Amino acid sequence: MRAAVIVFPGSNCDRDIAVALEQSIGKPTTMIWHQDTDIPSDLDLIVVPGGFSYGDYLRCGAMAAHSPVMREVKRRAEKGMRVLAVCNGFQIVTEAGLLPGVLMRNRGLKYVCKDVHLRVEDSQSAFTAKYKVGDVLRIPIGHAEGNYFADEATLKQLEDEGRVAFRYCTTKGEITDDANPNGSQRNIAGVLNKARTVLGMMPHPERLADKKLGGTDGRAMFEALVETLA
Repeated sequence: MRAAVIVFPGSNCDRDIAVALEQSIGKPTTMIWHQDTDIPSDLDLIVVPGGFSYGDYLRCGAMAAHSPVMREVKRRAEKGMRVLAVCNGFQIVTEAGLLPGVLMRNRGLKYVCKDVHLRVEDSQSAFTAKYKVGDVLRIPIGHAEGNYFADEATLKQLEDEGRVAFRYCTTKGEITDDANPNGSQRNIAGVLNKARTVLGMMPHPERLADKKLGGTDGRAMFEALVETLA
């Protein structure tokens, strides 16, 4: 398996997720600058990482979505390549049209940085294959614009097609408003595209993928990608 991480001006989680990938893959991850459209042809996975691309000017991810590299990312995604988009990456791929919905300002209007709990809603993708539906994960968040919004028709489609990957929940897996850190509709923390080849999520699995970081709930995602795509 070969993976690449896109690097934008303002990315700050690109190295973190590269390390997490390398630990699971066993070989270096390719880092691709946002102006470079020469993406290796033998990639199995592209990661759009967290951070503050372009300083979050205009809307978060709005400028990065039009970076030269994203045209190629979209082309590869349309051909079935797996794309993992985390936090600012989630914002970028929604702005680029790879996933439905938008990420708005947190309902509390403040930056939120803490561990949250997620309930696994899907285990039928390359990203979630090593989880079971109903599993409760502890994964960190760090964002000011993580409030997922979509119109009712889009939300119904996501639900009907089983494309909600994760929801914010209590430690017991209950979906409550108190467990929702940003106001996301239906406690949505991550969604898949229709082909289940693109996953966007606000929480950071790479931040809990090593015992030295205090937990390994995120590591199963990278292990699943290796087993599925290798």
